[in-house]
Amino acid sequence: MTNLKVDNLVADQTDLLLTPPSSNSPPMASKFVAVAGATGGLGQLVAMELVKRGIPVKAIVRPNTDPLRTEKLRNAGVTIAPVDLSAIPTLTGELSGAICVISTLQGLGDVIHTAQGKLLEASMAAKVPRFIPSDFSLDFTKTKVGSNRNLDLRRKFHNELNKSGIAWTSILNGGFMDLLVGNSPMINHKSRTVAYIGSTTQPLDFTTMVDTAAYTAEVAIDPNPTPNFLRIASHTANVEEIAQAQSNVEGVAYKPSWMGTVGTAELMIRIMRFFGGESDVFPAWQGMQYMVNMFSGAGKLEPLDNNRYPNLNWTKVGDFFRQHKNQKSVDNVWS
Repeated sequence: MTNLKVDNLVADQTDLLLTPPSSNSPPMASKFVAVAGATGGLGQLVAMELVKRGIPVKAIVRPNTDPLRTEKLRNAGVTIAPVDLSAIPTLTGELSGAICVISTLQGLGDVIHTAQGKLLEASMAAKVPRFIPSDFSLDFTKTKVGSNRNLDLRRKFHNELNKSGIAWTSILNGGFMDLLVGNSPMINHKSRTVAYIGSTTQPLDFTTMVDTAAYTAEVAIDPNPTPNFLRIASHTANVEEIAQAQSNVEGVAYKPSWMGTVGTAELMIRIMRFFGGESDVFPAWQGMQYMVNMFSGAGKLEPLDNNRYPNLNWTKVGDFFRQHKNQKSVDNVWS
């Protein structure tokens, strides 16, 4: 059973968490968890996981956000708060009473530094006891500066976190397992291959977005102080194990496909980056930077903190492939 108590530093928050919000979107209770970026894939999942735990949730969204993007949240009882993140006084008012602010904002410097920085500033002004930044990545505390642009953005934001004085926890989940299905950069269903660089035996950390969201919700309502960094992985598997899992699900053989050494990939990144893509959130070379960090072992998550919340379940790669295939079958029936 999920513990519905919240940070014991604020004892008067406990009673209101015992009553889940109704689906009629009542006025926001005095204490709640705020989620910025709640209309995104991960943000919405985090909000829904909190609702499942009976926690009042306020979604911080951009002004003029399409109501269709917030419909599911509103139907679940989440309070929608359209606010310009640059309007610090207004944002501070919206965050007043929050027991935790969770950022799932994604983007480049204007988002990770500027917008998220304003969110942090308002959280401090509102005296929010806990802040969860939008890291959700490989272990950038161990990667080399300059080896991954998007990880460097997160590393730089931590300079502000460290100066803020607010209690914060960064959740590092490796790669999202969800990127292994669909138009995956690693798995080619036509050639039935799993692309890799370096060695097939390098352990790779993957976490589903659903598992990440559930863990994030637990951190947000944890009654105990939490470490600055928590590392999780639904499944740690090498390329050979991923290929075997895909083979088992599809009933045909998938094989690892070597794309060169880690050093060769680093050279290709420099060449590709010379031709642009700096203004893109995820250019092709950015994806290659993640591959280098993973297959070199630099971004490996160790040790894992999966057992901090023993009530959670973790999704294996093979089970995730099977779930995705079954969902595709259902979608095809109704399409």
